[in-house]
Amino acid sequence: MTGEAMLRPRHYVDTRPFDPGASEPGGTESEAFYRASSWRLTWWKFRRHRVAVAAAFVLLAFYLMVPFVEVIAPYAQSKRHGDFLYAPPQGVHLFHEGRFVGPFVYPYRFTFNLETFRRDYVVDAGQPQRIRFFCKGDEYEFWGLRTMRFHIVCPPRDGTMFLLGTDRLGRDLFSRILYGARISLTIGLVGIAVSFALGLFFGGLAGYLGGWVDHVVQRMIEILRSLPELPLWMALSAALPPNWSPILVFFGITIILGMLDWPGLARAVRSKLLALREEDFVRAAELMGASRTRIIARHLIPNFMSHLIASATLSIPSMILGETALSFLGLGLRPPVTSWGVLLNEAQNLAAVQLHPWLLLPIAPVIVVVLAFSFMGDGLRDAADPYH
Repeated sequence: MTGEAMLRPRHYVDTRPFDPGASEPGGTESEAFYRASSWRLTWWKFRRHRVAVAAAFVLLAFYLMVPFVEVIAPYAQSKRHGDFLYAPPQGVHLFHEGRFVGPFVYPYRFTFNLETFRRDYVVDAGQPQRIRFFCKGDEYEFWGLRTMRFHIVCPPRDGTMFLLGTDRLGRDLFSRILYGARISLTIGLVGIAVSFALGLFFGGLAGYLGGWVDHVVQRMIEILRSLPELPLWMALSAALPPNWSPILVFFGITIILGMLDWPGLARAVRSKLLALREEDFVRAAELMGASRTRIIARHLIPNFMSHLIASATLSIPSMILGETALSFLGLGLRPPVTSWGVLLNEAQNLAAVQLHPWLLLPIAPVIVVVLAFSFMGDGLRDAADPYH
């Protein structure tokens, strides 16, 4: 025993915070560790997973961007540039002829090639055009409440700024990817909310009640899991009425994705409840007259909520990929709605991709978001595991 420990009072309690960087609590940190709640322990362990923390910051940046897409995008969602169809990406430069000018782009000049029947774009390197910041640009309805023209970044006056090129109608691809993020990222959260609710309901009933209820729920899960996922998505999406508005189609696709993803979560809830329903605190609640609904909602589910959040986080990428796949095949969201899958639908033509490869750029944010969710979900799962 050290001299510092001998001088402590008999009932000394260490209140210093636990260091999450340490592999195991020891000495003066042990009391804070063993007095911490399960949520705090999960947070401490999650902070040690640097890749998961970095992925969480990436996702936070994406979702913070969603409400302000109109302000961030340099062009309006459907603005067309008839003179710049299939224009390649314009590079951003800082120096012109050895002199610092600031962020600028070189304008395009095009000629129509009568041999290939294509537009040949030539960079005019003699006229740098400066990019404007915090400026007035295309008009938009901010959240449908107020007409505004303020943009963080604007194209040069009497010039263009196509950072990722344009599509077949001359629409800026970078702006459309930003607008598409609103739908593609939101559909994952709404879909997992539907899946989460169904999984908790059916998994809770099967795990706590058991008996014939458990058998019925298990057979339902086995039937759904035995069906091929993508063809079932395609069949249900094709059944949506073609005259539905974009909003109804959005909610229809979301409900379809959520209803087909709940079996995995329901099985996780069932297995946890089967292990917890025999614990002493459950018996005590039953003897005190607590209802089954209260026992499940107030005593059982909170004991493994961190595991459920980790499982739900790992399911969101499948929702995003499902919407992207359906929209890519023309069975999901349709124009004028813009999502990453709708943008990739224009890349189905192999000839168009060969001639205009920048049409495949909407796949980049899909890959980044899916990987970020996977890394963050792995970190949450490890942090929520008491034996890890």
